Amino acid sequence: MEFKDHGLSRRSLLVGALSAAGVAVLSEAAPARASGRAARVLIATNEPWGTYHVAPLLPEARRLGWEVVQLVPDLAGIKPGDPVPVATPDRIPPADLLVVTGAGDWPADCAARLPRLPMIASSLAYQLPVEAPRAAEFRSRLRAITASSPAEAKVFDDYLGTRRPIAVVGTPQTDDLPRHAPEPGTVLVLTSVTRSSQTGGSAPGTELLLAAAERLAAAGKHILVGLHPREDRSLWERYEISSVPSVQAAARAEAAIGIPGTVFPVVAAVGVPLVGCTDPRLRIPEYLLSVCSHTITTPDDAVTAVTEAEPVSREVLYEAVGPIGGSARRLLKVWRKAGVRV
Repeated sequence: MEFKDHGLSRRSLLVGALSAAGVAVLSEAAPARASGRAARVLIATNEPWGTYHVAPLLPEARRLGWEVVQLVPDLAGIKPGDPVPVATPDRIPPADLLVVTGAGDWPADCAARLPRLPMIASSLAYQLPVEAPRAAEFRSRLRAITASSPAEAKVFDDYLGTRRPIAVVGTPQTDDLPRHAPEPGTVLVLTSVTRSSQTGGSAPGTELLLAAAERLAAAGKHILVGLHPREDRSLWERYEISSVPSVQAAARAEAAIGIPGTVFPVVAAVGVPLVGCTDPRLRIPEYLLSVCSHTITTPDDAVTAVTEAEPVSREVLYEAVGPIGGSARRLLKVWRKAGVRV
């Protein structure tokens, strides 16, 4: 889930990080591209250090000879070896385009400090259909808006407070889907995040999901865990934790169960039936629930729901995930038309 505003101290951290860079940032990041420099796109996400949303774009960007750089407040939340190039406010390189994936504090602050860059909003993770408090600060600058699917486009439109055409480009994670070859009795558990951090917020429901996994294991199911990048690993170490991303792990599963999130439509696209664990405190867009064969509110229902779960129809899948295959190419084509000079 994308980062939500956690109060003045959090916002002060982000504003302070950008303010420290001052006018130098503006001059360095001007849109005019030096002769011979590769096209460069800067991305600011609601989860300031959440590079996992950007990583699926890298293969297509490299194929085009582009550089995609994520803006981060500092390097504290970046793990060694992270494949996504990052830049801090005091070292923002010259660029052609600023892409924001939301209207949280960090993207809004980056937009305010880079007023000369062409700008696009691209949804790379789910939002809620409620206008973000800071969306009005930059939405008039947006040259284009993209979303993965028709349903996500409707939500993103409400979130940004716009009434504009939104390009539906698909989800880059579907560009290289694994072949579904389920292993008998294997259930994929898709975790969310138990504790909030500077990188992003948490989602209620972990207790329900843990209890559901216990019921499924007691019924003889093999539990394969697809960890959210920010989840507490220690909660799930009694089971097999997948060594590959959740979408690839889904190829092994007869069914999947978890707290509905951005990965749900992509797992559905693999052909895996889904069961959603819901909690009264959760706010989940309807299109994420639509790919669930069943939803449960008590762990006692987990075994039956998983046993009876079926894949979603093509119509439901398209509405939730959008066109499958070639998504990164379509997305970067929109970026090119909006501001990237090649």
